[in-house]
Amino acid sequence: MAPKVAVILAGCGFLDGAEVHEAVLTLYHLDRAGAAVTCFAPDRDQFHVVDHATGEPTDEVRNVRTESARIARGAVEDLSELDVSSFDGVVMPGGFGVAKNLSDFALSGHQCDVNPDLVAAVGTALETKTPIVAICISPAILAAALKRHGITGATVTIGSDQSTAAAIETLGQAHQVCAVQEISVDETHRLVCTPAYMLGPGPAGVGEGIGNAIDHLMRWIG
Repeated sequence: MAPKVAVILAGCGFLDGAEVHEAVLTLYHLDRAGAAVTCFAPDRDQFHVVDHATGEPTDEVRNVRTESARIARGAVEDLSELDVSSFDGVVMPGGFGVAKNLSDFALSGHQCDVNPDLVAAVGTALETKTPIVAICISPAILAAALKRHGITGATVTIGSDQSTAAAIETLGQAHQVCAVQEISVDETHRLVCTPAYMLGPGPAGVGEGIGNAIDHLMRWIG
């Protein structure tokens, strides 16, 4: 039976949703590894909508789950329905949507609130020893979710951005500096992270890092 992996998306577009390259490369590497993937996203309005041609916010209103369906080719479940105990692994691609739609980290930093369904999913993963892969900015939000469950000292990486690393450390977690193709591994809490577009500069290096993270996940799953 194929291992089951939940992929948590935060919209569609790196400025206001999930980073598309990271999400697609995640799905590619999971498919290549033979995993059966189910995508999840919160059924709520985005924090805002950005015109990706200009980088400027617009007056549009878009739904996170509806936008995530663009990446998932329509098949995306409500994050509130995610039962991590039914999966062998969880993957969180990055993009500013993670810091805007799954949390308010973009505004509040280490004092951020995190989507309660995501906090619950992380709690179940901790209880069931289900491994989590966090990509790009997602490790910072993961660090906040872990603290909600009383976990400190977990090792994650967002690459080398000093301000984000400092926020992670303020949350009580340990930040490991990594290059784009590298991963951080926390054996105790079953976490794998890779910097992706926190470093860039393009799909080749980002894809290598995500591939390394997914390969490690699959070795854990067995």
